[in-house]
Amino acid sequence: MTNQTHAAAGDRRGHVRRTIIIGAGPGGICIGIKLLEAGFDDFIILEKAPGVGGTWWYNRYPGAACDVPSHLYSFSFEIKRDWSCPYAAAPEILDYMEMCAGKYGVMPHVRLNATVTSAVWIDEASRWRVETATGEIFEGDVLVAAQGMFNEPSWPKLPGLDSFGGTLFHTARWNHDHDLSGERVGVIGSAASAVQCVPEIARKAGRLTMFQRTPNWVLPKKDRPYSPEKLAYFMNAPDAVEQNRFRLWKEFEGFGLLDNAERYQNAVAAGLANLALVEDSALRRKLTPDYSFGCKRVLLSSKYYQTFNRDNVQVITDDIKQLTPSGVMTVGGAEHALDSLVLATGFDVTRYLSTVRVVGRGGRVLAEEWNDGAQAYLGISTAGFPNLFQIYGPNTNKGSILFMIECQAAYIVRQVSRLQEEQVAWMEVRKEVMADYNAGIQADANGISVWAENCNNYFRHPASGRMVTQYPRSMSQYRMDTITPDLDAYVASRFAR
Repeated sequence: MTNQTHAAAGDRRGHVRRTIIIGAGPGGICIGIKLLEAGFDDFIILEKAPGVGGTWWYNRYPGAACDVPSHLYSFSFEIKRDWSCPYAAAPEILDYMEMCAGKYGVMPHVRLNATVTSAVWIDEASRWRVETATGEIFEGDVLVAAQGMFNEPSWPKLPGLDSFGGTLFHTARWNHDHDLSGERVGVIGSAASAVQCVPEIARKAGRLTMFQRTPNWVLPKKDRPYSPEKLAYFMNAPDAVEQNRFRLWKEFEGFGLLDNAERYQNAVAAGLANLALVEDSALRRKLTPDYSFGCKRVLLSSKYYQTFNRDNVQVITDDIKQLTPSGVMTVGGAEHALDSLVLATGFDVTRYLSTVRVVGRGGRVLAEEWNDGAQAYLGISTAGFPNLFQIYGPNTNKGSILFMIECQAAYIVRQVSRLQEEQVAWMEVRKEVMADYNAGIQADANGISVWAENCNNYFRHPASGRMVTQYPRSMSQYRMDTITPDLDAYVASRFAR
């Protein structure tokens, strides 16, 4: 970390750094725990929701669950031995996140119902000035953005969306006060949230109409609840969960790169066998992807395809022309009358921190800097924005995100420790370092053939085509990159003497 010859304004030697964290999801909880572990207790976590848990607090739709096995989707420092099933449902994961925040002393640092609207770097003071929707102002030496990818719901741009006279809500903002029993229910979307909620809705609705733009690859999900005997084994056998966690880690490590031909073909065969559960051949064709396995996010469910054998379920593949007061009209002029409409349209995953107005050195606006796609060194630091670090930032979506988050939290705490121990006012990643790192990431991502297909996935920036979400290397490589000393990657300035 090379020091500038000029010094920061003001003498704050001996000052204990204050850190502002945006988001109390898994990333915010983890960095809070790691800061406390390192002896830094002067931090605040600003969370817009009424509770902690992030995406698990918001995504409470019926059937919501994780598609990473529970033993791997948990923190290494808080091994949970009594997960009820191989893939935990949202309520159980939320309980786990709340438990971690309470057990490790993070909750006293959390400010709930605090929506951050802007963050501005004050160069002369070497500080971040953060404002919330209620006008509260917070100042801190370090800013950690921990909102992640699944933060801002994606609302479809459909004519007449506001004109629909029935009940309408997004899966990420589920209306739990509304009963869908016996209703004519429409679902727009057929990706992750739809695959999970459609089977649950179909059991209650009088009629379910799913409006599908693109079918997805859906593998069977081996999720039979653990037997009492299996749970007793996990609870009592030394290292049982750790061994299973390591086994899962190795599976995700290799297959995530789509470079094992035998496993790839086995997965394709499993997907086609799952699809074959749809009895009607015409309907099966509608649900069959026309792109390579892995081009879009691969989904898991052993309930989804069976749902389309029900008499009360239909799939519409015609484009939607507009919403009307009574339902959905497709381009052919057919109107589908509905009582309720569920938007299973996912999240605006490519924007990351740019959902907040962030202004860095020299008036740089982050959204403008990322106009052709978000990028950061290690997915953590962006040139022009001193003392700003991200968790689950650009190009860090890989395997178990909790593993990736732990790597990022450890890296960030080392930077905060460096600021404190060396009495550095600010540090900023060099522009050329960030550019070189991202050139390598883009080259590796474009080298994965199925990602290069035009299948309208969420991995790439819609305008530039830059890969902005996926990490194209192994989890072990990311861990190595984040533990390798990289002082020269940053330029820094010390406090005035």
